[in-house]
Order: sequence, then C-alpha cells, then structure tokens
Amino acid sequence: MSWTNPPTENRSIAILGAGVLGRRIGAVWAAGGYTVHLRDPDAKQLSAAHEYILEHARDYKEDVRSSDLRVELFEELEPAVQNAFIVVECVPEKLPIKQETFSALERLAPADAVLTTNSSSYKSREMSRHLQPETRARLLNMHYMMPPRNRVVELMTCGDTHEAIFPWLLEILKTLTMVPVQARKESTGFVINRIWAAIKRESLMVLAEGVATPEDLDAVWHEMFVKSEIPPCGGMDLVGLDTVSYIEKHYIEERGLQDPGVIDYLQKHIDEGRLGNKTADKGGLHPPKAQ
Repeated sequence: MSWTNPPTENRSIAILGAGVLGRRIGAVWAAGGYTVHLRDPDAKQLSAAHEYILEHARDYKEDVRSSDLRVELFEELEPAVQNAFIVVECVPEKLPIKQETFSALERLAPADAVLTTNSSSYKSREMSRHLQPETRARLLNMHYMMPPRNRVVELMTCGDTHEAIFPWLLEILKTLTMVPVQARKESTGFVINRIWAAIKRESLMVLAEGVATPEDLDAVWHEMFVKSEIPPCGGMDLVGLDTVSYIEKHYIEERGLQDPGVIDYLQKHIDEGRLGNKTADKGGLHPPKAQ
C-alpha cells in the first residue's frame, strides 16, 4: 500500500480532549506555528485549556507571542477534524471510548489525515481491529510525556502503520523542540515506561527487603545518574559489555530467573569484539567513536 504524507499548509492539527495532556499537546503545536483545533464536549474544559495555552506558550517556545497563536475551540467532533492533517486522540483512558472515537474519525476526518493516540497504556493495535486497512495504515501511538518539562514523544506502530509516516513525524516533532523516539516494534510500555517499570520494580524490592532507605536510594541515584548524566547504554559501554554479561548471568542464576534473551544479545556483541569503550575501534551498544 503506497503512502504520501499529507500536506500541512492551510490545515490544522486536531486535539481531541482538552485535559491536562490535551492542552499541553495543543500548546506544543500552537507554539510551533500550527493551527490547533482543540475539541472537548465540556465548554469549561475548553476555556481552561485555551487560557493555559495563551498563558504558557512561551514555556514551549521562548519567542512566541500570544498574537501568533492560532487555536480554535470545538465542542463537536466533525468541524474540529474536517481539515486536519494530524488528529491526536486524548479522550479518557477507556478502550471502548477510544475505539468509538477512531470509528468516527474513519468517517469524519480527511482520508489522508494521520490518526494518533496519546494513550500510555493501550497499543494502537487495540483500537484498530474494527477499522479498514486503509485507516490502519495511518494509525499509530504518539505518546507525549509531560511537556514542556519533559519533551519526550514516543511513536509506535499499530502493526499496520505505513513506515513512511515515521520519519516524517519525527522530523516535524524535532522542529517543535520535542525529543521523539520510535519504538521499532510493538511494545507494552513503549520505550521509557517499560524501562521505568523495571527501575521502579527493583527499587521497591530494595526498599521492601530493607536494603536501603528511600533517602539513601534517591541520593545514590542522583549521584550516579543525575549528576554524572550517564545514560543506560552509555553506562554499559563504559563498564564493558563482557562485565555486564557476567553481572546479568549472576543475577539470573541467584534468583532462578529465566533469561529473556539479554545474555544472547550481549554475547553477540562480545563475539564480535564490541565491548564498549574498551574497544573504541569497534564500539559496543553504541557505534565506534570517531577517531
């Protein structure tokens, strides 16, 4: 199935839901110079969201002026989406409501509009089963964290999303000073929430076992990862992937765990001589460093 990215001139981005995240997503796009159609059936919610965007737009782009912002408010769905090139669904986190929303969008939104869900708990695949193949090809997750403080946006396929959509969306989001990342395959928790789930679980185990106090845990985390600014993959390359493999094997053996595939993944790097910083000419998780 072929795909041509939709033109954006004289078209809007429609945000469905004017709650905490809906209004922030609206501010991202309005501050970036796009016409935003904000839809919510609650007039008070719409008014509050509009005030938020006008008041906080400079948090998203320092040189933007209120007079530059193009935000239109809608209580009804059809006029809100009729000329949209992207639709962002931010309705309540209930799957039947989301499924009904995308069924309506299949009928009412332009046939070339990219349809996205901001859901953090549901895969877009779960909203696509009743849709036509042509609609599923333009449906995906576009999950915003909490802008403007956290500018991460995660993109993830519904399983049928046309691949050409991703580089196009990634570039647009970068122009909005967001930090987009594409999950290369479907993943519950996407990228960041999946990593955070593991960190949270192990942190709670440390506390429950009486190994450390919350104060101690936060202090060492701040020293190790906040002050040093060492990211996960960079940190493993620094230690050495052979050492990382030894440590993971020990945890697996001691706890009687089933290896989810990380040992084989690491061993492939080790067999190829890609150990990290100690093999700078070959690299590790990251590619070789420029000489």
